[in-house]
Amino acid sequence: MKLFVDSGNIKDIETLAAIGIIDGVTTNPTLLAREPGDYRENLKKICEIVKGPVSGEVTSTDFAGMLQQGHDIAKIHQHMIVKVPLTRDGIRACKALSGEGIRVNVTLCFSAAQALLAAKAGATFVSPFVGRLDDVATNGMELIREIVDIYDNYDFTTDVLVASCRHPIHVVEAARMGADIATCPPAVIDQLFNHPLTSIGLEKFLKDWEKAQAVKA
Repeated sequence: MKLFVDSGNIKDIETLAAIGIIDGVTTNPTLLAREPGDYRENLKKICEIVKGPVSGEVTSTDFAGMLQQGHDIAKIHQHMIVKVPLTRDGIRACKALSGEGIRVNVTLCFSAAQALLAAKAGATFVSPFVGRLDDVATNGMELIREIVDIYDNYDFTTDVLVASCRHPIHVVEAARMGADIATCPPAVIDQLFNHPLTSIGLEKFLKDWEKAQAVKA
């Protein structure tokens, strides 16, 4: 399973990319609005850092506006992915843009029926939001299972990009279900490294080594 970072912060992206575990980046208007500078230049720099898919979202809500903004986003860099919402106009825009060879990430997906529409419209990625479903007492990961099953039944090429990951369990369950990608905030990716036994084991190894060196001295 590929791992994307959900962030518009260039420093955070650089730090994680340097480790060698990040395959791409997802952004949205909220994340980009938090960062200084021109968002187009920021997206271009992010593309150059990760050298993989970087999603930039349209802010228009009508078909014509999405189409225009989609073309503008696609021109920023070869790695840019146009992100559109799962609305009627968003699906229409996805169909039009994907028909031109532009890769599209259909976002704000909350049902298997919506995911089916995204695949039929030629989406490169569909982004079901598991954390937001959990917030309203609905099992977000069950949605991932349904989408993966449906896509496998019909050999759809759309990648299931698990979004709104709130903790490492979301990531592990997504991988077990066969999702293609999980996108996480930097803090959640940092948590993937953590286990108390790793820290305890490392501390013991280092103490034993120091004792051995002291005896030899």
